[in-house]
Amino acid sequence: MAIQRLTFSDMPQVLAIERRSYAAPWSLAMFVLETAKSGGLCVVARAFGSGAEGSASGIGLVGYAIVSKYDDAFHVMNVCVDPNRRREGIARGLLEHVVERAGGDDARLTLEVRPSNRGARALYDDLGFLSVGVRRRYYRDDGEDALIMWRTPATLQGRTYDIPGADDEGAGPGSRGPVPPDVPDVPDVAGVPRRRGRS
Repeated sequence: MAIQRLTFSDMPQVLAIERRSYAAPWSLAMFVLETAKSGGLCVVARAFGSGAEGSASGIGLVGYAIVSKYDDAFHVMNVCVDPNRRREGIARGLLEHVVERAGGDDARLTLEVRPSNRGARALYDDLGFLSVGVRRRYYRDDGEDALIMWRTPATLQGRTYDIPGADDEGAGPGSRGPVPPDVPDVPDVAGVPRRRGRS
């Protein structure tokens, strides 16, 4: 697998994976808007061999990450892996690449994730993200809340002192922080966080 910068020529494959993955997929315009932003990290994972979305050569796109930069932080907007290639470490590879390109242990990254998406939450926990709050009724399709997660130098120590508005007292490990108690044990279907309005 190779991780490379997303280019406009990748958009047909990106859209195909997006549409197979979600009931409310991003539009081409949304992808173009995010990838055109200065300082962002928009990457694709390419696989070699069967099961890759792409050309007859067997080299194809199997996942992507759209990450925008805002001030001194990176916002993970969209991470998606081809439904036929999930549970192969592709999302982890994409996110590890993004973290490294953003500055490694000095980077500041944030994202939102569904409390019911246990697979994605476990991955984010493992990568050093820490839940610092909840956005109520964040997802428009079903009104589910979103956990707000950050990965900063402080969260790598289990603290939140470098996150604006976060209470550093009692910071818990990973997404096991302020999870609403009434979250049902829903199986992880997609394994990725969803942006407002498209999940």
